[in-house]
Amino acid sequence: MKKSFLLVILFLTCSLQAQNIKKIEPPFWWSGMNHNQLELLIYGDNIASFNPSVDNKDIIVTGVKRTENNHYLFVDLDVSKAKPGIFKINFSKKGKRNNFSVNYELKQRSPNSKFRKGFNSSDVVYLIMPDRFSNGDVTNDSSKEVVEKGDRSIKGGRHGGDIQGIINHLDYIKQLGATAIWSTPLLEDNQPTYSYHGYAITDAYKIDPRYGTNKLYKGLAEKAHQKGLKLIMDYVTNHWGSENWMIKDLPTYTWLNQFPGYANSNYRMSTQYDPNASKIDAKYCMDGWFVKSMPDLNQRNPLVLNYLIQNAIWWIEYANLDGFRVDTYSYANKEGISKWTKAIMDEYPDFNIVGEVWMHNQSSISYWQKDSKIGAIESYNSYLPSVMDFTLQDAISTMFNEENATWNDGMIKAYNNFTNDYLYPNINNLLVFAENHDTQRINEIFKGDIQKYKLALTLIATVRGIPQIYYGSEIGMRGNKNNGDGDIRRDFPGGWKNDTNNAFTNSGRTKVQKEFFNFSSKLLNWRKNAEVIQTGKTTHYIPQNNVYVYFRYNEKKSVMVVINNNPKAQTISLKRFAENLKNYTSGTDILTNTKFDVTKNDLSVQGKTSLVIELN
Repeated sequence: MKKSFLLVILFLTCSLQAQNIKKIEPPFWWSGMNHNQLELLIYGDNIASFNPSVDNKDIIVTGVKRTENNHYLFVDLDVSKAKPGIFKINFSKKGKRNNFSVNYELKQRSPNSKFRKGFNSSDVVYLIMPDRFSNGDVTNDSSKEVVEKGDRSIKGGRHGGDIQGIINHLDYIKQLGATAIWSTPLLEDNQPTYSYHGYAITDAYKIDPRYGTNKLYKGLAEKAHQKGLKLIMDYVTNHWGSENWMIKDLPTYTWLNQFPGYANSNYRMSTQYDPNASKIDAKYCMDGWFVKSMPDLNQRNPLVLNYLIQNAIWWIEYANLDGFRVDTYSYANKEGISKWTKAIMDEYPDFNIVGEVWMHNQSSISYWQKDSKIGAIESYNSYLPSVMDFTLQDAISTMFNEENATWNDGMIKAYNNFTNDYLYPNINNLLVFAENHDTQRINEIFKGDIQKYKLALTLIATVRGIPQIYYGSEIGMRGNKNNGDGDIRRDFPGGWKNDTNNAFTNSGRTKVQKEFFNFSSKLLNWRKNAEVIQTGKTTHYIPQNNVYVYFRYNEKKSVMVVINNNPKAQTISLKRFAENLKNYTSGTDILTNTKFDVTKNDLSVQGKTSLVIELN
């Protein structure tokens, strides 16, 4: 009786100690991974006072790291020879046998996971602000787990859009002609206000409960893949939210860049490569906090860097992702972010990652693309496959309103942008876009002029690179950034139960919305099968009278694109384009099905009109 009582006490004691472990991250891993030197973050009361061991002969404890915070223990495991299954991690104190144990699982990796195909130039990326797209589950608009509650009346508040809302409208996205979905961050953002944007992450392994669950996010990927759509996660390596559970109980002082405490970034990204930059200016760019509520992560700290690497790989493997868009890529410590990127690409050689490098000249942007010759001048390689073509976005934001072309204004801006393509190692892996969730909406810039919208969409859909469109523009949505970011992130009409206008359906769209959508859908669905646009070469001609002409071609096909930004009809001489037309006699505009005889001397195009002519 006494022995049984002692065993019960011992069991309860061990159970209580095991319960003191509040988190283990990653929560599980996989066998057969390239990243097979696993570092577990174990969090619990006084956990650093214990010594870990494992009872599996195929798993070796290669190191144990402790910091000044005894709530953390970092355990390094060699799982290179481990098979799928559950094993025990034992915890004991010096001179004592095992005090308690916890189970940890290595899962079976999915077949061909390593060689998953990321998004590429055959895709059109549809950018969604999930809180503003569609409310598919009203029961999660607010949650006891998080502070900010749903309130659609507040422009900068939580409106209730969620993962289920995206799932409900996958057919709409496919009908539009998009082939990949980039959602702004869906991980928990438990900041007290303005949390809907998602960039102040408070739990890196948990989907925000107002969006759904980890399981539902995985389900989104599965359902998207069934419909031929890829899923891109918006990943943040530079900072977390101030309410992140780890920020509130730092593993170590150097987990963050501190001054001590807060100092704001100067945002001067040129200091990353400027040979004349002062050390203090460079420090305030890379180490300064993006804003006070987003503490800056220190990627120089190996514990931080490995945590971010494992977290990124975990989400790819768990949710079966097709790509990352990395926020504020060029603000991070450039050696650290390079190691992070390389580790992911080593794990998934055919994956794709596009980094936000918001700069305004091509040499500065190209510095950050993998194998950049500009970066090589400083012996730097980011290993980042894709960057965003912000200089093209700069041009689009002004040139279609410039109807009287000058030496520097009008379509010459597009021409000049592409003359610098020689700077990029891989021009087909540039993200091309007219706008995103941080910029002015183009339909606001164009004051709702659909002809200008058509010109802009024609351009990004037919030039080299990967087109990205921003939710709602395909139905003419507007919004003025001068009125706050909430105005450029309006709710998609029809995404909420009582919306009077449902633009997700043809019958629910207004006449104007139909015109926008039908044009967008026709052009983007044509692009799906236009290999010559996806991977072909380009020859372009200096714009004349605000008319820009370029050809996309390969060994089998050629497409002639004419963008007339002049408000008046123009007649262009076809003799000028002889080097690209010499093997062709006719062509058909895919937008209107109009046929052209390209053996004639001239071609006429209406004012503010584009032609996309498949040559025969």
